[in-house]
Amino acid sequence: MSVLKEKAEKLLSLHAGPKLLLLPNAWDVASAVVLVRAGFPAIATTSSGVAASLGYPDGQRISRAEMADAVRRIAGRVDVPVSADMEGGYGLNPDAVAETVRATLQAGAVGANIEDGTDDQRSPLIEFSLAVERIRAAREAANEAGIPFVVNARTDPYMSPGDKGAAAFDEAVRRGNAFRKAGADCIFVPGVVDRDLIARLVKAIDAPVNILGGFKTPPIPALESLGVRRVTVGGGLQRATMGLLQRAAEELRNAGTFSFAEHAVPHAEMNKILAR
Repeated sequence: MSVLKEKAEKLLSLHAGPKLLLLPNAWDVASAVVLVRAGFPAIATTSSGVAASLGYPDGQRISRAEMADAVRRIAGRVDVPVSADMEGGYGLNPDAVAETVRATLQAGAVGANIEDGTDDQRSPLIEFSLAVERIRAAREAANEAGIPFVVNARTDPYMSPGDKGAAAFDEAVRRGNAFRKAGADCIFVPGVVDRDLIARLVKAIDAPVNILGGFKTPPIPALESLGVRRVTVGGGLQRATMGLLQRAAEELRNAGTFSFAEHAVPHAEMNKILAR
């Protein structure tokens, strides 16, 4: 518990500066170890990447137990704080979210994403008051454990179908501020890449804001200048790796050549990376 508390305090402090917190997302032990060796002071997991590595599509198709086990393997092999993407908390009611936070702590992670999106296009966001209670339940479960667990409350107006204008902005701000009051440490608003919009969200949400980095996202220095406090990349690294695998497979099948291996991590180095 003392180690968990120390890691949680470190992760929480990284949200307060002086620099933007860049959290790359791992999907298994090997990717986690490589990211830590690159010098990141903390890492996150990617729910889509973990799910894909176990043969599931994204969207909470994997069970809480399987996700927690993957997080346990990752957190058990790195010394830095780990924040886990626990999707929608593996259950709609607040008790399910609380149980997910407890399972995440037991797995050795000291933070978690809890999202408010649904799979129902007619009602793409969890009802407002219930969504707030879910974040409050996450906070209370962490407090009961005595760990300053970092609750990263994700809100999905910009990931949902429909208008992405004023209504989406107002809802993201409304939910972000309500989640903050319910105990969230950071507010995650994925799906935004416009600089002016990001700046407006940062100004309107009274909490550190997490932006999802992708191909069209402004670079880190620009995001930092806009006041963004945390950036994650979701399943981007895992999908980029799969893109490399696809291109290598096509080369093998069509050209019969092996140029894909030119930049591969040497076998001995990989063994060294994974040595305990």
